[in-house]
Amino acid sequence: MTLLSKTAAELQALLHNREVSVKELTEASFTRITEVDGDVQAFLTTTRDEALARAEQLDKEPIEGRGPLFGLPIGLKDNIVTKGIKTTCASKMLEDFVPIYDATVVEKINEAGMVTVGKLNMDEFAMGSTTEHSAFQTTHNPWNLDYVPGGSSGGSAAAVAAGEVLFSLGSDTGGSVRQPAAFCGVVGMKPTAGRISRSGLVAFASSLDQIGPITKTVEDNALLLGAIAGIDHRDSSSSPQAVPDYRAALTGDIKGMKIAVPKEYLGEGVSAEVKKSVTDALKVLESLGASWEEVSLPHLKYSSPTYYVISSSEASSNLSRFDGIRYGYRAENVQNLNELYLRSRQEGFGDEVKKRILYGTYALSADHHKDLYVKAMKVRALIAQDFANVFEKYDVIVGPTTATAPYKIGQVIEDSLTLYANDMLTVPVNLAGVPAISVPCGFSEGLPLGLQMIGKHFDEATLYRIAHAYEQATDFHTSTPNLGEGKN
Repeated sequence: MTLLSKTAAELQALLHNREVSVKELTEASFTRITEVDGDVQAFLTTTRDEALARAEQLDKEPIEGRGPLFGLPIGLKDNIVTKGIKTTCASKMLEDFVPIYDATVVEKINEAGMVTVGKLNMDEFAMGSTTEHSAFQTTHNPWNLDYVPGGSSGGSAAAVAAGEVLFSLGSDTGGSVRQPAAFCGVVGMKPTAGRISRSGLVAFASSLDQIGPITKTVEDNALLLGAIAGIDHRDSSSSPQAVPDYRAALTGDIKGMKIAVPKEYLGEGVSAEVKKSVTDALKVLESLGASWEEVSLPHLKYSSPTYYVISSSEASSNLSRFDGIRYGYRAENVQNLNELYLRSRQEGFGDEVKKRILYGTYALSADHHKDLYVKAMKVRALIAQDFANVFEKYDVIVGPTTATAPYKIGQVIEDSLTLYANDMLTVPVNLAGVPAISVPCGFSEGLPLGLQMIGKHFDEATLYRIAHAYEQATDFHTSTPNLGEGKN
């Protein structure tokens, strides 16, 4: 067992008793990265010198007043800006971009005394679900290196699963925290829209993007969300709603809790082993005193086209700032301004990004704006209303996080029902702006499966309560990949 296989609470006890130092924890993280990241390839940038210098400073801080995350290492998805540290969005467009300020969440983790050890791989500009669309490298699933870790926050989930860090931050636009968390057998939370500031998050689709924590346990996840949540004057969409003590919600008591299970979540396209993992989980929750009933979310069938119209439209607008002039990649040997724009974007963006920009530009054009974008926004409202209707009677919605277990790197899913089901399981949460968490709930041929729990707006506490109760009644979270010499 390594230091980084312990929980935050266990490490804080060691720090408090001076049995371990912050520097030793930080060195343990870099040791593990050196040991396994050549295979996993979760990190794009590591910050060893800066992290060790910060650790030495933190070790001088008095024990009194240290918070629950003090001195603990964390990795950040590479679309979260970091002062003086490269932020590439896994794109050639930003290959050499070094920001001059920190994102709000980075300021908050620094205030909590955490140590950033590096930036994590992702699908370029968060567009993808496998982390194969990175311009620099392909991240591998720690459970089986031949398989994808999910995406777009694949590096964030893989680094936690591989024991390289205890915590990471990802971003979720249509499932990009929850899906890789499920594929890597860790815990991923997509909070309510506005719960966490997006200031300093490089935008993909602004009305859908949300930063979220990825951890090994529900308790650690609750601690990290509590540290980074809250209103921010730099983000007008952030909410002034008070941030509760999420750890206080981990009572283990879910007696009387009413669970809704959408029939659409267990329909065609969802594999038999995934359906079984969900029904087995519902039995566990029943044994803890909760009850469940089948419900319907009738407009979910429109969620995939709605999501792609809205997200691509917003991406087209957001990525127009990368023009080869102000910052980012700039084409050489151009003859005029139009050629500078054209070639800088042509050479700087990957195929997936270009495809979504083109689709979004088409959807926003004068000839198609009303038929595509305006109509998609109307359907989005109907999807949100479906969730609101269910939450009038039920406390949480439960279903699978993904339609299948992880699939092989390079594999193309040709089953349209599976593709449809994968979108339907995650993207409606972003369209409705509600919170959702994924927790480990089983394995299929040695690869992890995830259980998704969806809650009411700003009711992450209830999600943590039921997720923690389920976690403590099972042992899936105690399993770790057999990876590297220092197997944990």
